[in-house]
Amino acid sequence: MSVKHNLAVTIDKASGFCFGVVYAIDMAEDILDNEDYLYCLGDIVHNDEEVKRLTDKGLRIIDHEQLQHLHKEKVLIRAHGEAPSTYELALNNELTLIDASCPVVLKLQNRIKNSHDDEEQILIFGKHGHAEVIGLQGQTDGKAIVFQDIKELDGVDLPAKFTLYSQTTKSTDKFYEIKDELIGRGYDVKANDTICRQVSNRYGDLEKFVANFDKILFVSGKKSSNGKVLYDVCKKYNEHSYFISNIEEIDMNWFSANDNVGICGATSTPMWLMEEVKAYLLHH
Repeated sequence: MSVKHNLAVTIDKASGFCFGVVYAIDMAEDILDNEDYLYCLGDIVHNDEEVKRLTDKGLRIIDHEQLQHLHKEKVLIRAHGEAPSTYELALNNELTLIDASCPVVLKLQNRIKNSHDDEEQILIFGKHGHAEVIGLQGQTDGKAIVFQDIKELDGVDLPAKFTLYSQTTKSTDKFYEIKDELIGRGYDVKANDTICRQVSNRYGDLEKFVANFDKILFVSGKKSSNGKVLYDVCKKYNEHSYFISNIEEIDMNWFSANDNVGICGATSTPMWLMEEVKAYLLHH
């Protein structure tokens, strides 16, 4: 018979979906309330639990390969945005696009396109293969140099002058470190901080939140870029922080009797999932 841990559990009120994700999911749910199915290009959110909830409602996740064979259907563009080639394909295949691209991402796409049209060499600090980054690179006909670590630029023949952009969910501190390092190497760098403040403001909030607890459970999908960044913040300010994606991954041996536990998550973590984690902790 296991002894109840008698934990005190608090969910971080500032955690959960950013407005871009809320917008995309609301759009999908509105359509699925009236129609049997809706195609979505790529995971609507980097969270398997939430994706399952929506696919059960009729959301059909497809990739770019499958998109080519669709005709006269409705397709949702998620918050991460898409490259121009996706919109061209939609026109050719008579697809109706439900565009839920995040306004922060759209603004960045536009700025990158303008830089490219002005024939600037563009560097993008972002995660290789990430949906948002593919959309950004698409604005430059694939000519932008993408790197997720400054070491990747060693030995790359860069022009003396270039423009630096960032994926919207990267760490602000890291972005400025990279900018300073490149200027230090003698390059003329025009830097555009295009990081989403809804994400970057979370760092400070999280720092304060995690300091109040004995243990922290950070709930996020493994694929979430900002999940990794935010978890690092938790770990830095509370070493007793654990990364989980669902209740199956909780190990009750992490906790001592009467621990005060905080639960927080990424901008792609649904509130219902954090509530589920809280309920699980209170009953074990």
